[in-house]
Parts: sequence; structure tokens; C-alpha cells
Amino acid sequence: MSVIIRGLSRRFGSAQALQDIELSVRAGEFVALLGPSGSGKTTLLRILAGLDFADGGTVQIGGVPMEGVPARRRGIGFVFQNYALFRHMTVFENVAFGLRVRPRASRPPEAEIAARVRRLLERMGIPELERRLPEQISGGQRQRVALARALAIEPPLLLLDEPFGALDAAVRHGLRRWLRELHNEMSLTSLFVTHDQEEAMALADRVAVLQAGRIAQIDTPEMVLERPANAFVAGFLGQAARLPAMLRDGAVDFAPLPLPPLPREALVSAPDRDGPVQAFIRAHEWRAEPAAPGQANAVLRSARPSGGMLQADIALGELTVEALLPAGPLRAGSPCLLRPLTARLFPA
Repeated sequence: MSVIIRGLSRRFGSAQALQDIELSVRAGEFVALLGPSGSGKTTLLRILAGLDFADGGTVQIGGVPMEGVPARRRGIGFVFQNYALFRHMTVFENVAFGLRVRPRASRPPEAEIAARVRRLLERMGIPELERRLPEQISGGQRQRVALARALAIEPPLLLLDEPFGALDAAVRHGLRRWLRELHNEMSLTSLFVTHDQEEAMALADRVAVLQAGRIAQIDTPEMVLERPANAFVAGFLGQAARLPAMLRDGAVDFAPLPLPPLPREALVSAPDRDGPVQAFIRAHEWRAEPAAPGQANAVLRSARPSGGMLQADIALGELTVEALLPAGPLRAGSPCLLRPLTARLFPA
């Protein structure tokens, strides 16, 4: 089920929550809405679900304009961060709820409801929980119940608002892999709100990065990481150090920082014109080598093993940069020669 959003805006008093949002989601696509708190992610999801309204612009779902269509008639599956399960209902009753409250004319027979609920619980890997109450199951299991309830009505569109935010890292990692597999198996169209970059990159076909109510960039996970559209996206993604620099004569000059110049051909991206820039350098884009104190430009302050590499904090003048380095002879307190391998430049 496709989604087309054109010129969508929403204001709360003097605060502009959404500004001229343009977004097209193809049927069967998984799109992550990624951004800091207050960037408009959840507001956009709520407008799609019919739980809030836009001040301007249009929304089409499956080619049908949604203006004036109430939430109950949109048939959209919505999964919340806090699960929103009915505490007094069993797992089975929670999943069946959306089917049982349909108008009589469109309500399936009870036998069909029971069969559909049990198929979903089997697919979610929790068939043994159908008689338990929400308080009797774990957070990860509650999230699977919430997803089963959203899918029971066979929605054309699935909306997920930070559904794993309340779970610990190990459970979250397993559930997101399972969710992506489920999305593919059921040929869903899904929009997923998160502030977790790793989660967005692991799940989504495309990532929309929101900044102050606007979509700063939408592209594949690889492209938003490697080719950020502006300084905000570059700084928000990928643990990048932001350094002041000057682009001139075909090279990047980092003075007064004690770094060697970086030739233009080594850059991922750069403005067309010379001038002051912001240079974004990711942790894995640094190299550090042992150096005598008189030749060193930095000092390794601390280092932690990380998957066969060293996660290092390196003092560069008054700055500290994070670097992901190959394991080697450097130790905490070692003077070193630090240099960037590449950078992404944006006008200062």
C-alpha cells in the first residue's frame, strides 16, 4: 500500500512541528523516520494514522485521500512504544480486540477470529502465551503481542513509533531482525519512527532524516551515511568529529589544529568554492601511529577493545576526538601522529 505526502505542515501554537513534508513510500517498502527528539517524527506518524490532523498539505494511502477519514476507518496498524495493551485482557483477547469491535456487517465470525489470532501468535513465536495477562509476560513478549494486535486487522499500512525503545539492547537486537523478516514475509508497507541510528540502518530500505520538522534527506542507509546532504545529517549520523577548517588551493587546511593538510582528491564531498568549512571525520576515518614526543601532534588518552579494533579517545590540542584504530602498539598516554584519511566538508 503506497503512501504519498505532499506539503504537509503542522503547528502547535507558535511551534512549527512539521514544515512542507514531501514523502512517497512505495508499496512493500520499509521506511525509517530518524531524527532527534522534537524533529516531528511522531507527529507525522500520528497524522498518517488519523490520530492528529495537518494544518496544510495532503495525505494519500493506496491512492485514496485521507482528509476527513477518521482513524477507525483507515484500517492502519499502529504499534506504540509503551505497547498500549489492555491490562485486564489476556494475550488472545488483546490480539482479537480490533476484529471484535468492528461493525457487525464487517466483523468476521468468532471461529475465524480465533483462527486468525492463533495463526498470528504462532507467527510471532508466542502461541503458548494466549491465556496470560500482559503483566505475566516479558517486555519483548508484550511487544510481539502489540504487533500481532496491529496485524490482526490485516492493515494496508503498519506504523511503528519507537516500538523497541523500552527494551534492553539484547532483546531489541533480536526483535528488529525478526521484524524485518516479518515485514518481508507478509509483504507489509511499514513506517518506523526511531532515534536509534543503528536500528534505522539495520531495518530500513530508506531512511528519512528529520530536522526541525523538515526532511533533511531521504535515501538508502548507505547513502545517508556516506553522502549526507548537509552538515546536520553529517553531524547527526555516524559519530563524526566536527572540525573547523579552510578549503583552499585544492586542499583542506586544519590550522590552528596540528593536523596535516588533506588533498581534495581524498575527500568524500566538498563545496565547489574555497572558503571556511566544517569538516566531518568519522571514527574509522582516522589513523594514528606511534611518534616521538617532538614529532607527535596528539596523545592517546584512553583505548578500549572493540571487535578486534581499539576505540580510542585522542587529545588533539584542546579537542578530544574518537577514533576506531587497528589494534597496535599504542597505549594510553602514548604520543602519536594523528591524521585523517578523508572528510566530508560543508560550508561553515
